Amino acid sequence: MKIGAFISGCAGTALSAAEIAFFERANPWGLIVFKRNCETPEQLLKLTGDFRRAVGRKDAPVFVDQEGGRVQRLGPPSNSWRKYPPARAYGELFATAPVNALRSARNVARLMAEDMLACGITADCLPILDVPQPGSHDVIGNRAYSLNRDHVMALARAHAAGLMDGGVLPVMKHIPGHGRSQVDSHLGLPVVEASLDHLREIDFPPFAAFADCPMAMTAHVVYTAIDKSAPATLSGKVVKRIIRGEIGFDGLLMTDDLSMKALGGTFEEKCQRALKAGCDVVLHCSGILPEMEEVAAAAGLLKGKSLRRARTALKRMRKPLPFDRKTALADWQALVPG
Repeated sequence: MKIGAFISGCAGTALSAAEIAFFERANPWGLIVFKRNCETPEQLLKLTGDFRRAVGRKDAPVFVDQEGGRVQRLGPPSNSWRKYPPARAYGELFATAPVNALRSARNVARLMAEDMLACGITADCLPILDVPQPGSHDVIGNRAYSLNRDHVMALARAHAAGLMDGGVLPVMKHIPGHGRSQVDSHLGLPVVEASLDHLREIDFPPFAAFADCPMAMTAHVVYTAIDKSAPATLSGKVVKRIIRGEIGFDGLLMTDDLSMKALGGTFEEKCQRALKAGCDVVLHCSGILPEMEEVAAAAGLLKGKSLRRARTALKRMRKPLPFDRKTALADWQALVPG
């Protein structure tokens, strides 16, 4: 089967006839959903099922950004899902009670995975391994576990383990590190001028410690010490020398959203540059059909090492394991009072 080297969004709470026809024809590797797509578990399960029927693959991955805190697609104002804590809540607990923090991170992620799997979602864009630095933009902020890289490593591992225990694949982000950014990459292009030694000391180690993660998402960030001319997503130097080389990540590498203002050019240009740099699949989130058509045409098909990585990632999926729901709910309630 020929599969497109891209992950697509969709416009609303149900697939239109035009979207179904597009998915049948273009066969994107996966779908990503946002709050605009999520009304109730039953509605979302139908949407994800309709997507999989359109592409003809029961194992086609469906992604979501379900971090907790201010980045939670399944949640309030809908009463169907719990409000989950931001990553920093685990970091604050870790400072005084590390064992409790690690247990809570795993348990709460297990509850989140249960929510997602009930809706047909099989991959979560979590954990965040970015390590914010003083003066950096709040685009990461409390989405990061801690300012301490070692705490980030430990908590991210626990969070990801909870997802995988619940049958959901984790996607670590934003490789090789978004913590130093002084610009919101949704709105502009961040340029990090830290030395390579500083990046190696603080930014890269969390990703290297989690190089066995099934999938990773790139950072739309320029690192002048590596490549002054292009952000990581579009830079062969960053992808091949740092992400694949120094960090040692050989899982499925997806871009952050191509619609973000950090990247200039047409969708065709952005797709081609990202894939040439070494990304395996491109991510397009807007759900705007003409843009989806342009991305599909430019992305081409999954093949070679990228197809192998995509298959390997999906093989990491497993059936949910039993867990202590009572303890998990108590851990959740302790972190989200009221």
